[in-house]
Amino acid sequence: MTSESPAVTRRREQLRDFLRTRRARLTPGDVGIVAVGRRRTPGLRREEVAALAGVGVSWYTWLEQGRTINVSVEVLDAVSGALRLTEPERAHLYVLAGLNPPRAGGARGAEVTPELRHLLEAWTPRPAVLRDRYWNLLAINDAARAVFGFDDTDHNCLISFFTNARYRDMHVHWASAAPVVVAAFRAAAAHAPDDPEFGRVVDDLSDASPEFAQLWARHDVGVPVQTVKAVHHPEAGDLFFDMVTLAVVDRPEWYLELYNPRPGSETEDRLERLATRLATPA
Repeated sequence: MTSESPAVTRRREQLRDFLRTRRARLTPGDVGIVAVGRRRTPGLRREEVAALAGVGVSWYTWLEQGRTINVSVEVLDAVSGALRLTEPERAHLYVLAGLNPPRAGGARGAEVTPELRHLLEAWTPRPAVLRDRYWNLLAINDAARAVFGFDDTDHNCLISFFTNARYRDMHVHWASAAPVVVAAFRAAAAHAPDDPEFGRVVDDLSDASPEFAQLWARHDVGVPVQTVKAVHHPEAGDLFFDMVTLAVVDRPEWYLELYNPRPGSETEDRLERLATRLATPA
């Protein structure tokens, strides 16, 4: 019989302590249970948690003891609800039980905070874009509009890459970049094969762009990397950027794309002149 690794042993110990402390902090009144007589157990009893979660008392006891048992997403969600876990606590329970944590609820419809908007504007005259896991544009600064040709009709980076004529025309290496872009989006979609939103983006773009449909059918998969983005702007001329993508820590499905002028390319001076020109009344 194969012995358990020290890491797994520690995880099971943490699972035991975590469930016990979450159970101990609740009172019967917190969950709508009428308490009768004196209670020697602080917080809820194991059988009460099991009843609230709709699982067997023995199974919940084994889970709390950190035994080797099979757990499912549905059961962990039921236990999370019974123990009134917060979203971070629920994700922590998944990790301790050996499962991938769930996606953070509410991230898709969350408002962009003033702090993030301020960061985007502070990056001006350099372009900055905030997008979600589906590459939907959540917020952009004025420099991104001016440099990349985004307008009010643009709502998704991938769709704009293939359907915004001005955006396409300004990208010096569009044809060679297109397969890489599609392969990166397929890699992102592969992490959530049952998510209909990825399918909606693919279906909409396949109908609008035969080029995308052809590239998508190749099933190439790539990993997003830090890249150099080359743009030929009709007023500013050739612009070269180092693009860095950063995850937003409290919104794990949001990504901040920051474009920094490539050293030695004269891009920074050209951006400054473009910004001055756009800010000067005609």
